[in-house]
Amino acid sequence: MQITDVRIRKIDKEGKMKAVVSITIDEEFVVHDIKVIEGEKGLFIAMPSRRTADGEYRDIAHPINSLTRERIQQLILQRYKESLGTEE
Repeated sequence: MQITDVRIRKIDKEGKMKAVVSITIDEEFVVHDIKVIEGEKGLFIAMPSRRTADGEYRDIAHPINSLTRERIQQLILQRYKESLGTEE
C-alpha cells in the first residue's frame, strides 16, 4: 500500500483540531475527513467517524493494524508540519 496523495485543509479557528486531511491510496482509493488534533502529548490523527444512536463515535474507515496506522500518521503529520513551514 502506498499513499500517493495527501491533501491538507488547515483549520484557522482556535481549538484542538488543526487540520482535516484526505489521503489517496495507490491512486485508487480516497479516505476523507482524517483529523489532525493537538493532544496533551502532541499531534495525532483521528480517523473519520460517525456518531452512533447511543452517542458514541465509531470509526468509519481505519487501519487494521498498528503498523499501518503509524505509517499513515507519520506521513500525515510530516506533511502537516511541512505545510506550516516547520519540520520537527
